[in-house]
Amino acid sequence: MMADDKSKRGERDRDRVSANEDYEVRHFANKVGLTVQQVRDLIKRHGNDRATLEREAEKLRE
Repeated sequence: MMADDKSKRGERDRDRVSANEDYEVRHFANKVGLTVQQVRDLIKRHGNDRATLEREAEKLRE
């Protein structure tokens, strides 16, 4: 079994919001002014691409 390559750091999944990570969903919800449930619903409908979610969140706030 190989250990994780510790030299590869940084970008991770910055362009995605993980629905499996409560803290990521909460953080995104706070950032865009929606409830956690609204964000989870957006992820179910549109996937977890951050740019898409931000655009859809804007539509909901209008």
